[in-house]
Amino acid sequence: MVANLGYATLVITFLVSIYGAIAAFLGARRNSTSLVDSARNAMLLTFPLLTISALSIIYLLINGHYEVQYVTEVSSNNMPLYLKITALWGGQAGSLLFWSWLMSAFASAVTLRKWDRDREFLPWVILVCLITLAFFLMLSIFIENPFVSFWHSPTGNVASAMFRPAGTTLFIPQDGNGLNPLLRHPGMIIHPPMLYLGFVAFVIPYAFAMAALITRRTDARWIRLTRRWTIVAWLFLSLGLVLGMRWAYDVLGWGGYWGWDPVENSAFMPWLIGTAFLHSVIVQEKRGMLKQWNMVLIILTYDLVIFGTFLTRSGVLSSVHAFAQSAIGPLFFGFIGLTFVASLSLLSRRWNDLRSEGVMGSWFSREALFLLNNLLFFGLFIVIFWGVIFPILSEALGIVGQGIPALAGIFTGQKVTVGPQWYEGIVWLPFAGLLLLMGIAPLSTWQYSTAKTIGKAMWKPLVVSLLVFIPLLLRGFRSIPALLGFWMIAYVACVIIYEFWRAAWARHNARDENLLVAFWLMIGKNRRRYGGYIIHLGMVLMAVGILGIELFQTETQGTIPQGGQISLGQYTIKFDSLSVFDTEEGRNVARAVVSIYKDGNYIGELHPRRDYYYESQQPMTIAGVRSTPEDDLYVLLVDWQPLSTSAATFKIYHNPLIWWLWFGSIVFIIGSVVAAWPSKEPELLMVSKSIPETSKA
Repeated sequence: MVANLGYATLVITFLVSIYGAIAAFLGARRNSTSLVDSARNAMLLTFPLLTISALSIIYLLINGHYEVQYVTEVSSNNMPLYLKITALWGGQAGSLLFWSWLMSAFASAVTLRKWDRDREFLPWVILVCLITLAFFLMLSIFIENPFVSFWHSPTGNVASAMFRPAGTTLFIPQDGNGLNPLLRHPGMIIHPPMLYLGFVAFVIPYAFAMAALITRRTDARWIRLTRRWTIVAWLFLSLGLVLGMRWAYDVLGWGGYWGWDPVENSAFMPWLIGTAFLHSVIVQEKRGMLKQWNMVLIILTYDLVIFGTFLTRSGVLSSVHAFAQSAIGPLFFGFIGLTFVASLSLLSRRWNDLRSEGVMGSWFSREALFLLNNLLFFGLFIVIFWGVIFPILSEALGIVGQGIPALAGIFTGQKVTVGPQWYEGIVWLPFAGLLLLMGIAPLSTWQYSTAKTIGKAMWKPLVVSLLVFIPLLLRGFRSIPALLGFWMIAYVACVIIYEFWRAAWARHNARDENLLVAFWLMIGKNRRRYGGYIIHLGMVLMAVGILGIELFQTETQGTIPQGGQISLGQYTIKFDSLSVFDTEEGRNVARAVVSIYKDGNYIGELHPRRDYYYESQQPMTIAGVRSTPEDDLYVLLVDWQPLSTSAATFKIYHNPLIWWLWFGSIVFIIGSVVAAWPSKEPELLMVSKSIPETSKA
């Protein structure tokens, strides 16, 4: 009954979406207010309908309705309530429904604003949002239906179908397989919703961009309307990436935070282009430039969002994040191709209308530095995109070797992947360039900056930053990359602090305010700017952690008897004991106790363990981690002697400064919240008076 209700509302929502898209298109073409309002109501209706579907699957998960295939795949009797709820996005079918539900929420929310001044945008925004929603609903209804049930035939076979096949009875398993152990980590529970929120929120600025192209609005109005949507989308996507990094560090057991996994990269690529977009739209708002470029960026961001979902859901690439191979891959690929070609076709027709209003006054101006920032982000995207698609291309090009035998040795058809070393050997340079730009762009001005004016502005923070060499050299640092990296970090931090100080001090003197009050009110007056500075400060702190682990990480592995020791640098790890026991949640736990000594002094104990889940027959390794601002000691229980537990194998990582990566992430997110926080002051907008009510594409 509940499964049928959930499926019925899915189908109804799909039909409502199709109707709304058609009504919006016809309403715009015929200049019919009633049709557009009807389309708007249809979009508003999708959210409560999909809420019923989502609540239906949650009800089935909580109450253990194992006759539903999806419930059996991702839930079990031993799982706590919160995991049963989060199992909604723990499998492919449920995650697609969750994606659609979030999409309907954002699409409905955007229609609730007042449209009096921007009525010509409304039907096209509805059209784009509902086409995107209808695509995902189609996948859920026809291919990845989360409400499919098990049916038992008289011959003893068990089949899955939405409706009862003739001659069968409902089959109800006693228990389910349970959620994948890797997905039970707190970070992974929150990570997918944050990532999906970032993905679906980027659909909104894309929809407005397409509306602006269709209606020939060449001003920055669509950018101002979607500014907060874009920042919110970027905030959620950033939070999703950070949580994913923490999950990888805690659960995957390789001592790192980013493995350049294809699915990791598929979420990182829209973040890169979205970040470039956030910077370049400022240039369009301030100087009327980069209009064409901004359209290209938002089109890319939208299709990269769909591409990232495609890689995770299709199973075309091997990844710890990806779901099993599925028939939805070709449909995703087709939708990406269709929307990309249609968007670029529309852009090409409006290309001349989007010419820049201003010219680049100086190569040292802020707009020029922002353009360089964009080129570096785009270069990073190209590198990562090539690394992601290369395995697919290498396999697909096998057809060339089959057709031309002479080239069979080159085009073998084997899937060839690129690893972390390939990425890290290339991306360090553009990342270093972006870091340096964070310390130069804030000191420049729009249009008129020169090398001389920037030099005058930067000499004070530059001199202060040089002092960082003293403690580094005294501590024995001799690596040129490390010295240059830490100096760049120090310089950018000095520039950011200097900018905060200058503005707060000027306000303090001008208004005779307490310095702390002036600082607080200064941020509130221009949240977008100073929120951006806080984001940059967070990235600087994250860079400290990245530099520490990438340049100075050490590791060792060894089998030691109970009471034995193993050393790594200043640390000595003593194996005290190991216990193996079962838990009420259906886990077999092997838990070691190790004492940690630093320079011969006892500093505490860690408890690395290995959990084995009986229901899914999957193990999960949980590291014992001692974390301080100076370093992390990361201890893994690799193996042990099962009968006597008198000896065990440990793998140990020493990760200097990695704590700053997580602390910087918190600062980064705080800055994003500040930048996205609604302003109390009304927005002053300049809108063209000669805008037609509706325009035909």
